[in-house]
Amino acid sequence: MLGLLRLLARHGRFVLIAGLVAGLLLPQVAAFLRPWLSELVLALLCLNAIRIGLPDALRGLRSFKSTLTLVLAYQLGLPLALLLAAWAAGLHHSPVVITGLLVLAAPPVTAAPNMSVMLGHAPEPAFRVLTLGTLLMPLTILPIFWVSPALGNWQEALDAAVTLGLSLTAAVAIGFLGRAVFKPKMRAEETQVLDGVISVTLAVIVIGLMSAIAPMLSKAPGQVVAWLLFAFALNFGAQIAAFFALKRCGYKKERVPFAIVSGNRNVALFLVASSFTQTPEFLIFLGCYQFPMYLTPILMKPIYSSQNVG
Repeated sequence: MLGLLRLLARHGRFVLIAGLVAGLLLPQVAAFLRPWLSELVLALLCLNAIRIGLPDALRGLRSFKSTLTLVLAYQLGLPLALLLAAWAAGLHHSPVVITGLLVLAAPPVTAAPNMSVMLGHAPEPAFRVLTLGTLLMPLTILPIFWVSPALGNWQEALDAAVTLGLSLTAAVAIGFLGRAVFKPKMRAEETQVLDGVISVTLAVIVIGLMSAIAPMLSKAPGQVVAWLLFAFALNFGAQIAAFFALKRCGYKKERVPFAIVSGNRNVALFLVASSFTQTPEFLIFLGCYQFPMYLTPILMKPIYSSQNVG
């Protein structure tokens, strides 16, 4: 069993693809898993905290200023820039613009540290942006919801964000405590086993997130394709732009993890925070968004490997 988990860890990118395929071919399983997505996401965050450990996380506090700057740029600067451009063009009520706004306003996905590992980089930089971005989300979404009423009631968004922040903080604390009590020093083979568990958890999560895609493929395939193209353009476009912009800013070791989190956002968090997320357009997009997200470790590898990111 442990050997199998190590094997899955070594081929984690293909485990994610298996999850995407299963989400399309097994709609009943996807529908069964969907109500448990919140619990699965919290479990994944707890596993990441166990893998990293509190000492490594605390060492990351030395880079608090740069991490905070990045979070504010990603979750506040980018969505406000998009909103201003949309207002100028008279497109601020467009479903595409509103969807893009929600994506850019969201913190990184809980899988971001694992994507960094799959691409051969440390998970800690992505984990830093993930935790700080999630904790600051109740503050960063306020001006965005205030200037864009189309997103829904900002008070409901604030309440949901606070609840979410407390839940994720508890998951991280449990993970750090468990690591400190039971396994303060983890051997390389034990880390591989944990990576295998995380890969399986990611695959299960993506199956649940794909629950809206299979029915729509038969009803409106053209609409699904259009949203799929937009999802790829938004996700990979943000990653590529960040990858080269970060080089100009002098980032080296953290460049790839920071680029990964720029495009892979936990937009599903807004399902309980914005009335727009209950529309058919957004639900289709949410399913389509899983494809560029979970294909990042494979399709973005040539770009991330093409430069000396040292």
